[in-house]
Amino acid sequence: MSSTTLGEDDFAAIDARLSGTDALLANSYPGDDGTRQPVHTLYVPADRFDPALPARFGAEAAAAVSAFGGTRALADAVGLGHLADELAPLVDAKLVSEPIEDLRLDFEDGYGARGDDEEDADAVRAAELVAQAVAAGTAPPFIGIRFKCFEAPTRRRGIRTLDRFLTTLASKGPLPDGLVLTLPKVTTVEQVLACVALCEIFEQRLGLEPGRLRFEVQMETPQLIVAADGTVPIATLLHRANGRVSALHYGTYDYSASLAIAAAYQSMEHPAADYAKQVMQVAVAETGVRLSDGSTNVIPVGDAEHVRAAWQLHARLVRRSLERGYYQGWDLHAAQLPTRYLATYAFYREGFAAAAKRLDNYLHGSDATIMDEPATARALARFVVRGLECGAITEAESREATGATRDDLLRLAHPKLSTNLSTTPSPEEA
Repeated sequence: MSSTTLGEDDFAAIDARLSGTDALLANSYPGDDGTRQPVHTLYVPADRFDPALPARFGAEAAAAVSAFGGTRALADAVGLGHLADELAPLVDAKLVSEPIEDLRLDFEDGYGARGDDEEDADAVRAAELVAQAVAAGTAPPFIGIRFKCFEAPTRRRGIRTLDRFLTTLASKGPLPDGLVLTLPKVTTVEQVLACVALCEIFEQRLGLEPGRLRFEVQMETPQLIVAADGTVPIATLLHRANGRVSALHYGTYDYSASLAIAAAYQSMEHPAADYAKQVMQVAVAETGVRLSDGSTNVIPVGDAEHVRAAWQLHARLVRRSLERGYYQGWDLHAAQLPTRYLATYAFYREGFAAAAKRLDNYLHGSDATIMDEPATARALARFVVRGLECGAITEAESREATGATRDDLLRLAHPKLSTNLSTTPSPEEA
């Protein structure tokens, strides 16, 4: 009597039945690629950039903290006094070694409407200075431009700026590994497909490898959350862009204004913002597309009381985003850098001991009272890797606590990665 019921033909029939699902999962839901994601994007008007800007902003941030009484005092003021001794040296070092992780030279709202000759010249100049900064080693790990949106009044101007910037940058040698392009105020899938088509043209005519150019989409309009036909375009555009969309960024103020929310109540934590960001989060799940929260326009400058309140607000909002699975956000001023790193580092350091203990047990069986599943182990490893990449956790701390190297953790966090890992080094390793 046979011990099985099914034969090879039965297996083949099921495989054939699910071939479309297999292709969908492989092509549309490849998962995260394991490369570094910056913890923030700092926006500056494009004409303000020069190769010394990152170091200058780091010095300005450190000076603001010093005037307040030092990093330990600031940590205490934003509710992180219990970690002040741990956080202060790490944040102080970060403001010197890598004050900006991702810098966006802004040709949109932060730059405004100017004459064509002026913007043409600034676009060329921006590319030249970015090339200089990359060559000199003073550029942040990620750097690029935000050009004007593809709505009719600004479309040609935005494309013209993108053309001048990319053409000039390509003439200086290979494009920077950390090059980022940002398409703002997207309203329809067609605008994204138009940007995809432009990327293909640039690659062909500039001799770039196919697929080299990708771009971020800024989610700033309700039409991307629910379209006129009742569909969810924010999900559709990801799967029609041929892998060109690298991230979705939430635009706090444009989105809030489009919903007629009064200016006094426009915020990253408004219920309308949370709803939109949850839709974005579901749309990108397992696609490999990253998420970024927006910004607060309350800047820590001016009288001491306002500075303290603004830092407290910023630190709280950064932490709130992290807890909700948004590991990146926007900053608009050098004085926001200290609380960006204080809040971010606190998030990772507060969770590190428990995560490391569970990882050590998963990898080495050190604690029989914990039985984590592979999916949980992946999440734990991703948490520690993010902390390593931004400088919140040191390589020595991680290895001692988990018994694993950074590459070991990357393989656990991203099982689809090749064993020959090539990653952006953490600030400690750089």
